Order: sequence, then C-alpha cells, then structure tokens
Amino acid sequence: MEKERILLFIPAYNCEKQIVRVLSQLDREVMEYIHEVIVINNRSTDDTEGAVLKFKEEHGELPLRLFRNEENYGLGGSQKVAFNYAVNNGFTHVVMLHGDDQGNIRDFIPVFKKGYYRFYDCVLGARFMRGSRLYGYSLLRTFGNLVYDFLFAAVIRRRVFDLGSGLNMYDVSMLKDRFYMRFPDNLMFNYCMVLAMKYYDQKCRFFPISWRETDQVSNVKLWNQAVTVLKMLFDYLGDPESIRGEYREKVIEEYRAEEIR
Repeated sequence: MEKERILLFIPAYNCEKQIVRVLSQLDREVMEYIHEVIVINNRSTDDTEGAVLKFKEEHGELPLRLFRNEENYGLGGSQKVAFNYAVNNGFTHVVMLHGDDQGNIRDFIPVFKKGYYRFYDCVLGARFMRGSRLYGYSLLRTFGNLVYDFLFAAVIRRRVFDLGSGLNMYDVSMLKDRFYMRFPDNLMFNYCMVLAMKYYDQKCRFFPISWRETDQVSNVKLWNQAVTVLKMLFDYLGDPESIRGEYREKVIEEYRAEEIR
C-alpha cells in the first residue's frame, strides 16, 4: 500500500486578521495526519503574507511553506496551483481549508480517524446537511444555497449538500490528468468540480461541518454568480461534454507561484 502523504492547502487573500487563527488550528492532533501545509497568497493587498511569516517563525516545528501567486489567479486558480503542487510532489491526498477562518480543520478529525476518505475520490464538507452548524450565516443565503444544491442534484442525479464549502479533501490520483485546468479561476471552480464528479463518475461523500461568519469579507457577488451558475448548469444539462470545454475568461498557460521565505 502506498504510504499516505496528505497536503493541507490554505488559500489566502486579504485575510491578515484571520490567517493566524486558521494556522493556530493546526495542533498536534491535527498534524498527526498532515504531512505538509502550504499557504498560497493570491496577491493580497494587506499584510497576510507578513502574518504567515511571523507565525512560521514562531512555530518552527510546523512543516509550513508560504507561496505567492505570480498574479491574482482567483480562488479557482489558487486551487489549480495547489492541485498541481500535490500531483508534482507525490502527495496522495490534498485537503483545502480556507484562510479566512470560516471553517475548522478539526471537523476533519473524525474523517481522518475513521479513514473512509480512502474509499472516495473526494470528501466534501457540507454546510447544509443534517449535523452541520452555521453561525452568522443569513437565512437568505442559506435558502439560496439549498435551492442550488437541489438544482445540481436534479441534474447530476446525486445528492448534493454543498456546492463549494472551504473544507474539502481530494484523492490526488484522480487529479493527475488535470481535468480541472480549464475550469473557471474564480468562485465557480467548485461548481464545475461538482459537475465533473458526475461526468467522470467520481466517488464522493459529503460530511457535516461547522461554518461561521464574523469578521470575514465576502467576495461573492450574489446576483451575477446566480446567473452564471444557472447558465453553467443548463449548458451541462444540454450537453455534458461541455464540462470538457474552456470556462476561463483569460487563458493562463501555467499557474506559477514562488515560495516566500
């Protein structure tokens, strides 16, 4: 059996106030399962980078590396950087935890302990299933998410409990053909990942997580996102092969990030 190497990827953009709280979640129990942690700074305009470097200096025992994207690639682009890094460096699994302190990596402890992630291509945190816990999340946004979960479930004919929380895990073996490279570089990336789950017949399991909104700044433009997602969904419904097409507004040949020491 291949020795497991789990990468924890933390995308960060203008979360100077939150990133240290996120990194502080990485206690001894969590790090029993994590081989390496990478923070990918998506060209923040605040001192996110400085906060990470200071934390790294104060916690030299933590296998933490900081990278800066060559340009602002968006959240989807940062995920591509992390997925490519996981593939290129021999990791078996990659976990994503957003850097704005809305999710909690400790929600993954039962998943790690039970080990059922080994039987799935992806294990996705769900904010809207029984057992999940939402704090400070508006009823309007909750209702909107539930509607879209239902629509996607109807199209892919699988139960969907979240279209893109910030706490997910992927088996690197299913990322090796890099099917995700033409997906949007923005927040729509994870919507395409859900459609790809059906198209490529990937095995997926959702699990309940906690999610909170306190001092985070949302980058979601609700109306524009809603229209774009509906078009994406109906394009797939009409022609599932569309998932193999080009979704990016700007085509980037190579997603580059430099390590900051």
